[in-house]
Amino acid sequence: MTALPPPLPPSVTPAKNGGRRFATLRTVLALILREMSTSYGRTPGGYLWAVVEPLAAIIVLSIGFSLIVRTPSLGTSFLLFYATGYLPFDLYQNVSRATSRAISFSKPLLKYPAVTWMDAILARFFLNSLTSVLISILLLSGVMLVTDTHASLDLPPVVTAMVLAMILGLGVGTINCALIGLFPIWDIAWSIITRPLFLASGVLYTFESLPPLAQNILWYNPLVHIIGLMRVGFYSTYTASYVNEIYVLGVSLGLMAMGQILLGRYHRDILNR
Repeated sequence: MTALPPPLPPSVTPAKNGGRRFATLRTVLALILREMSTSYGRTPGGYLWAVVEPLAAIIVLSIGFSLIVRTPSLGTSFLLFYATGYLPFDLYQNVSRATSRAISFSKPLLKYPAVTWMDAILARFFLNSLTSVLISILLLSGVMLVTDTHASLDLPPVVTAMVLAMILGLGVGTINCALIGLFPIWDIAWSIITRPLFLASGVLYTFESLPPLAQNILWYNPLVHIIGLMRVGFYSTYTASYVNEIYVLGVSLGLMAMGQILLGRYHRDILNR
């Protein structure tokens, strides 16, 4: 009777997982390079337009409100005040919008076993997060250089705000990716529902300037916390005691978990539509 070969030692098992992780990293990198060429390489101006668009929005807000009020709600620079509100909001918007369309964008590639829906989401998340963060650093640095802001930069709150905006965008984008795949009309419904979000997130004002009833309602908007934390990092006299990072993180991770559960169960149905 032929003896059975001895079982593989435990140390051999992780090698397979390590190989899969390496393959996933290569797949994500390939998807990132593909999107860079399709999203920016074929657009007139490429990455230049990605910088000009938020810059134009900040300038328009600054000029428009400087004609109405004498000084911004914080500090003396309209450019800095609206940049610290608009840029984290724009980061969230870019990440959530990109990840919500990850499967539809990479649908032909997802028919190959080597590419998974998670790879598609991670690729769009990393590319759009990195792009928006670099643009934010560029614009905020430029604002502080060309204007007399008297701002004292405190990096920890700024970094925390940007990271939370990225995670919130990933959470909202992941669950929307599943819902849009299952119910295509949700894409239109979500765009209608979130139209007031820009006005309800504290981009144009400070949370403390609102009446108590509005504060009680808008406190549950995670972006209010993110933008408030962002401004704490630029205005030394601003405390934003209402900010709760744990709440923002909990909402983000909860949405992300629900989205992953739906995609894990129904991604084949979405791909076959």
